[in-house]
Amino acid sequence: MWNNLPCDLLTNIFSFLSADSFACAKSTCRHWQACASSAAGNYPFLLQSHHPPWFVALPVHDHGALCSCYALNPSNNNWYVLSMDFLPAPVRYVGPLDSFILLRPTVSTFLQLGLCNPFTRQYKPFPKLNIKRTNPAVGVVPVRSVASPNNSLFCETNATLQNSCFSSRIYVAGGMSEASCGGATYEPTLEMYDPQLDMWWVVGSMPMEFAVRLTVWTPKESVYCDGVLYWMTSARAYSLMGYEIGSNTWRELSVPMADKLEFAVLVLRNGRLTLVGGGVCVSGACVWELGEGDIWVLVEKVPSEMGMKLMGDRGSWASTKCVGGDGAIYLYRDLWSGMVVWREVGDKSRSQWEWYWIEGCSSIRGKQVRNLQVKGVLIYPNLVPSFIF
Repeated sequence: MWNNLPCDLLTNIFSFLSADSFACAKSTCRHWQACASSAAGNYPFLLQSHHPPWFVALPVHDHGALCSCYALNPSNNNWYVLSMDFLPAPVRYVGPLDSFILLRPTVSTFLQLGLCNPFTRQYKPFPKLNIKRTNPAVGVVPVRSVASPNNSLFCETNATLQNSCFSSRIYVAGGMSEASCGGATYEPTLEMYDPQLDMWWVVGSMPMEFAVRLTVWTPKESVYCDGVLYWMTSARAYSLMGYEIGSNTWRELSVPMADKLEFAVLVLRNGRLTLVGGGVCVSGACVWELGEGDIWVLVEKVPSEMGMKLMGDRGSWASTKCVGGDGAIYLYRDLWSGMVVWREVGDKSRSQWEWYWIEGCSSIRGKQVRNLQVKGVLIYPNLVPSFIF
């Protein structure tokens, strides 16, 4: 009976499967494989309707090429190892880009970017920037959310968006560039990658003070919320720098308990700019949301017993890392250590957020894996080979 089900019915059933179950279903028989192939074009979008994003752990100090990464299916807490030997050179993680991962090859001093899908083993290098930059900040903005500057080059129709190779734009800000008289200087400009034209545009300028801080004190992650692209400074006391894309202006925001936090990370939670930070002086880790009038509001604290379990014998939050998005926030340290997860449960109309402990990845299918320092990213697995690569 199952091998005679109509293809449209099977396609609907496939939309409720997680990525690993979908991959198994494709290999059941020829009929299912054909139906899965016809559904594959819409599967990444259907997956987002029924399943949370996966946590992908990328090693940050692998002493050479990035050989493997590790993926957690949050629906069943199963870990998988994904070979990354298809990458052309040693790379470092930059940020998520739709259902892909934005990477930086480390063979060059100047910033170069590339796009990767670890599930289909595909990689695409981006063209070089207009200005050679060392250590700039990088930000990702969904195209459908952009308030475009007053420039016809950036106007976009729905039809163009639908034909886009991916639905985000990449901004590069600050960094060090070559000075006209020799040596190096801070670069007070921004460039934007347009996926429609596959090229970079210089789109604005910034105060020199912001260029310095973006270059020296800012990690590569960013968060886009309500027309503003935000970066967190990595120097204590923490602060935020924001670029308002529509008006091409810059702003600075304070951080709650900025001089007492041992770690601080920006995430986007249910469309709100959210800050996760902690320290011994603040009695654990807290979650704040930015409210009206740029006032931070405390919305939750990590349960003390989970916080102590995460810290272990260290007694410090300084090495804590965090990644989050709509539906979940993960706090972690390394590949073996467990994770504290604040996750949305239930349907959207009656959902609530609950705390969970998830074991780290010390072994996969009975085989021990090496403990590594990792960087986490939340993405929806895309099993469909893309034409953009």
